[in-house]
Amino acid sequence: MSSFAKALSPTIREVRILFCQSGLASEGTRQFVLANYPVIKKHNPDLPILIREANGTPARVFARFGRGVEKHVELDNLSTGDVASRVAHLLNGS
Repeated sequence: MSSFAKALSPTIREVRILFCQSGLASEGTRQFVLANYPVIKKHNPDLPILIREANGTPARVFARFGRGVEKHVELDNLSTGDVASRVAHLLNGS
């Protein structure tokens, strides 16, 4: 069962996922998005989840919380499972 198969904390205001659409360092992040975006969006329909692909962009995810607090994690060269673990830790560690 996916660790994202539940509603996230209401303190999360926005999630931004950035990665390169063709680089090897972003492969795990691309696979994570393909596998988990539908589940996350299904359980959090009002949460803005922005996916930005740009050539040469390092893979990372940003989470904006209440009161303007923003945190991020680097995801370059990680497997899909490691990406899921880091994103879950970021989103659940509010």
